[in-house]
Amino acid sequence: MGWTDDRVATLKKLWLDGLSASQIAKQLGGVTRNAVIGKVHRLGLSGRAAPSQPARPVFKAPRPARPVATVPAAPRRVVTEEVRTAPMPVPVHRLEEPGSATVLTLGAHMCKWPIGDPSSDGFTFCGRRNGEIGPYCREHAQVAYQQPQSGKKKTGPTELARSLRRYI
Repeated sequence: MGWTDDRVATLKKLWLDGLSASQIAKQLGGVTRNAVIGKVHRLGLSGRAAPSQPARPVFKAPRPARPVATVPAAPRRVVTEEVRTAPMPVPVHRLEEPGSATVLTLGAHMCKWPIGDPSSDGFTFCGRRNGEIGPYCREHAQVAYQQPQSGKKKTGPTELARSLRRYI
C-alpha cells in the first residue's frame, strides 16, 4: 500500500500522540514498523507530545528465599591413593656470563635467550646453537619450557560413583 494523504495525516496524528512506530504500523495496516520510521524521518516529524515508554514499576518486591534442603548430605569418602611420578628435573639457575650475540649479530639458528638488562650497554643474547624446541639452546629451553606436573588420575569405582551422584 502507498502513502495516501489520509494515511499520512493519520501517521502524523498518531506520531504526535506518542504512539510507537510498531503501534502506528498496526493501526494503519499494510505497512511495517520500518516503513513508518522511514516516513516519519522523510516528513521531518521529530518532536513528540509524549514519548512512548512502558510504565515501569518503581519498586520491585524481592523474591522469597529458597527453602533449605532438610535431607542431610551423605558423608564424603576420602580416597588416599599414592601416585608416584618421576620427579621433575630442576633447571639449574646460574649467573649468566655475557653472551656471544648482540641484536645485530643474532642469526636464525642462534639461542635468543636474553642476558642482562635490555636498557644497558652490556645486553646480549646467549648465541649458542638452538636446540630442537623453540628459539633457545637445550639449557635455556629447560628453563623456559617446564613440563606441567601431572596430577593423580581419577579412575576407579569410587570416582565413578562420585561422578554419578551429581546426576542423581
